[in-house]
Amino acid sequence: MDSFIGIRFKNETAKRFQEFSKTHFKSHTEALETMLDFFFYNEISPKEKLGPTGRTIEAKLLKRINAVIAIMRDVEKTQTKPTVAMIQSLFEIEEPKKKPLIVEKKYAEEQPKVRFREKQNHHNEH
Repeated sequence: MDSFIGIRFKNETAKRFQEFSKTHFKSHTEALETMLDFFFYNEISPKEKLGPTGRTIEAKLLKRINAVIAIMRDVEKTQTKPTVAMIQSLFEIEEPKKKPLIVEKKYAEEQPKVRFREKQNHHNEH
């Protein structure tokens, strides 16, 4: 059977440890061993900060994602939609409206329509 040893802690620290231990482990010994193993195997000191927490990383990511969304919306509004509209207008086929020629009456009446013309022979001489 394992023997136990008493270690003195301040009341507040002992209560915090007991609550933590009850929440996550079967015994106080298992809790303390797991914590010590964590620091030993990961080669870190409990006094050093590991950097940003999951919450701060998430907040930064959300800000960046929102910035990217804003950029994409701006590109869509200022570049993509106008470009698509221009390209569509190029490919739309509209028959040009046929407008009658505006000719003064005196010229229109003077030029009778010619129905037949004589064929002119063109000889290519070498």
